[in-house]
Amino acid sequence: MADHIHRPLILVTNDDGIGSPGLRAAVRAAMRLGEVLVAAPSGQQTGAGRSTPGNGPLLLERVSLVVDGEPVRAYAIPGTPAQTVMYGVLVLAERPVDLVISGINYGENLGVEITSSGTVGAALEAAAMGIPALAISRETHKRFHFNPEEGMDFLAAQHFAEVLGRLLLERKMPPDVDALKVDVPEGASAETPWRVTRVSRQRYYYPVPPANPDLSKPVYVDYGVRLDMDTLERDSDIWALAVDRVVSVAPISLDLTSRVALDEVDRALRG
Repeated sequence: MADHIHRPLILVTNDDGIGSPGLRAAVRAAMRLGEVLVAAPSGQQTGAGRSTPGNGPLLLERVSLVVDGEPVRAYAIPGTPAQTVMYGVLVLAERPVDLVISGINYGENLGVEITSSGTVGAALEAAAMGIPALAISRETHKRFHFNPEEGMDFLAAQHFAEVLGRLLLERKMPPDVDALKVDVPEGASAETPWRVTRVSRQRYYYPVPPANPDLSKPVYVDYGVRLDMDTLERDSDIWALAVDRVVSVAPISLDLTSRVALDEVDRALRG
């Protein structure tokens, strides 16, 4: 019993829902690191960011989850990724959570759009609760962002979830590193190099306006990937994945304050 208690407790969540094959891959990685508890949205929550809508009490539904022949304690929650972390830590966990793994998302989370990512939002919620957190995503074509391809290979992303999850359990990160955002390129393997990057100031996904919208009918603003190579930072997450095809490991911070001298802003505001 003592050995069981001393194993790290790892909360696994995502933004694609409890039925996601990427979630199962994250669970496989977490099972190699400690005891696993799953708390994930009941359905698709892509784009939910770190939102926590005031939708009242939530039903925490125990679900049957067996991974590689092992039963895993798992709950589906009709809330956002950030809420699943809250409920997982505060209601479901019977002891302190040592690590949160959010993912594995099907679709890369890069550049300034990460604030809208539910995968990243869950990791930031964990970080705000003082828990080391890993948000991990796998590059896919946009047609799979809401529905993964049958038989999609998550082995490389699973490998990096295990490797970097273990490092977060074993090593203390420098101050102002509140979570790690990991993006694994399509076609990567366990041998693909990983690189510590910054989050690019560029957009990665650009909104595409509809042509000649009929406002009497539902309107859809689509999106697509676009890179501005003239301004793209070589040390960024976008460059690492899209150009050099390596795994991006970006340290992210809860501190959203602009990196500028505050007296300079004061002078600008006061004229």
